Amino acid sequence: MALEKKLSDFDKALQRLEESYEKTVLNQNNEEYSFFRDATIQRFEFTLEIAWKSIKHFLLEYEGVSCQSPKGCVREFLSCGYLTQAQTVGFLEMIDDRNLSTHTYHEEVAETIFMHIKRYLPLLKHIYKLLDKS
Repeated sequence: MALEKKLSDFDKALQRLEESYEKTVLNQNNEEYSFFRDATIQRFEFTLEIAWKSIKHFLLEYEGVSCQSPKGCVREFLSCGYLTQAQTVGFLEMIDDRNLSTHTYHEEVAETIFMHIKRYLPLLKHIYKLLDKS
């Protein structure tokens, strides 16, 4: 039951992240851009949090594997054959970006993280689909 709730939250967060990303792109040339960008980064942070916790619940329920940290869960997900090495590297980069965004705020860092979200979205969607097939 905990996994179902996490997946429902993950799906909603992913939809909201994608919506926010698209609105930010549409506002790139106006004065509200930084507001939309920062909101998108915030949505990215909580979507990633839900994603790794969904993996954590999935691994425990389907593989009997217990993990405690975001990176540890991603590595276990790879070990169980759910991710490729390239997908794992991408997910670990997401975690690093999330850590950067939550511990410091610099305009350049925010812009870099926002630009990375475009390539993170397909990976997050892929992970959601893997987990939702359970």
